[in-house]
Amino acid sequence: MRVLKATTLSLLVAASATFHAGANAPDDDGAIVHALGRLGFGARPGDVERVRAMGLDKYIERQLEPSKIDDSRVAERLAQFQTLALSNSEIVSKYYTPPQQQNRAQNRPPQPPPPPTEPGQMAVPAEMRQLRNQANLPIIELSQQKLLRAIYSDRQLEEVLVDFWFNHFNVFQGKGQFARFYLTEYEREAIRPHVLGKFRDMLGATAKSPAMLWYLDNWMSAAPDTDVQMAAARRARGGGRPGMQQPAQPQRPPRGLNENYGRELLELHTLGVDGGYTQQDVVEVARAFTGWTIEAPRRGGGNFLFNPRMHDNGAKTVLGTPIPAGGGQRDGERVLDMLAAHPSTARHIARKLATRFVSDTPSQALVDRAAKVFLDTGGDLKHVTRAIVTSPEFMAAEARGVKVKTPLEFAVSAIRASGAEVRNAAPLVQQLRTLGMPLYGAQPPTGYDDTAASWINSGALIARMNFAAALAANRLPGTRVPAADPEPLARRLGSPQFQKR
Repeated sequence: MRVLKATTLSLLVAASATFHAGANAPDDDGAIVHALGRLGFGARPGDVERVRAMGLDKYIERQLEPSKIDDSRVAERLAQFQTLALSNSEIVSKYYTPPQQQNRAQNRPPQPPPPPTEPGQMAVPAEMRQLRNQANLPIIELSQQKLLRAIYSDRQLEEVLVDFWFNHFNVFQGKGQFARFYLTEYEREAIRPHVLGKFRDMLGATAKSPAMLWYLDNWMSAAPDTDVQMAAARRARGGGRPGMQQPAQPQRPPRGLNENYGRELLELHTLGVDGGYTQQDVVEVARAFTGWTIEAPRRGGGNFLFNPRMHDNGAKTVLGTPIPAGGGQRDGERVLDMLAAHPSTARHIARKLATRFVSDTPSQALVDRAAKVFLDTGGDLKHVTRAIVTSPEFMAAEARGVKVKTPLEFAVSAIRASGAEVRNAAPLVQQLRTLGMPLYGAQPPTGYDDTAASWINSGALIARMNFAAALAANRLPGTRVPAADPEPLARRLGSPQFQKR
């Protein structure tokens, strides 16, 4: 393990002390409400009093150590779900393979599972409905657990960060046949364990995740002159070994170099759009990740596999740094090492975190300080997060009530504020579709935007007011608000002030 230098250690102590010294440890109720809305999904009845008794600085430090917070009540709520602990292979074999076997038995071509029925769609035949219900169970349960964790977990900062980092490393659940079956393991193994750990660890976990490999097509990426590529090209032309006549059948297009992952790795995951890379760097990075694929996805597999037959073993140059020939899988690892330690990555990550926690337009001074912590700690996200959420900028009066809630944040904060009991989260999942933010449903690699411009319009505000009115009047199936006059509650939850955090 790397030992921190004395200067770095001093910096970390200073960063940890910023809240105590620079912000004078404000414990007024306004500061507490602000912190509960930024570090979590808003206050529940009694939360302000509990934090006041504890002290806000202690509450923040406690949230930065989620493993020390008892969350057994959430675990009890999640015990009802069948799929949350399953591996990719188990989910594929149990929820994808049987319906496809049924298709083959009835001479129908394999097909992706139909999406959940949208309001207003025509009824579907019973057989197709059964297929949909079986194939969609993993993503349905994953969506419900996300809501239940956000609503009930005492590890609020961890849940905010899981949402933030999943969005940063976004995977769209509707991509092709397999994305939705890989997301359970992706969030559980590649995102959640690393949100307060080392950025390099999360970067590597997402790079090797079948969910990301499938979503950005890297599982098919092969150097043009590899054995696998040439064999695929022969099959696409209808040929095989010389002198052999091949049966006429539809063929997949030949695999070649795919730049999708290389481009998003540089532009979104690490350096940022202005991070100093070129198109040639995109190509070289894509070459480095050839052979990073998925083990037998169409036969029920779901594990990362490095296939040397697909890999471009030639020499490469990324960001001016030579990568010698013959490196195999290590080529991609070297690229990840390089990017995780790059100053542009530090600035990009610092700015995104500051945007999430402080302002749509965070100050350059805050971004620079957080980026320095990132570099000095080897990308330790706990220290970077602490530097931001204990900063004077975080607690400044002008930072309060200016961040517009996303539909997820609005819906969850409304349920928390009302003290509602959620007995069935499935209708709430559908409500988020109505509010314009289907869970795991962001199609572009950018994920959902975190700034006001994306969420403020007349239609969105009306939808939120309708949600607030339905919640307050106990008209949301599966969710019950304690007996009270619904009109004042509906007005409060639908007010412009409640739209912000």
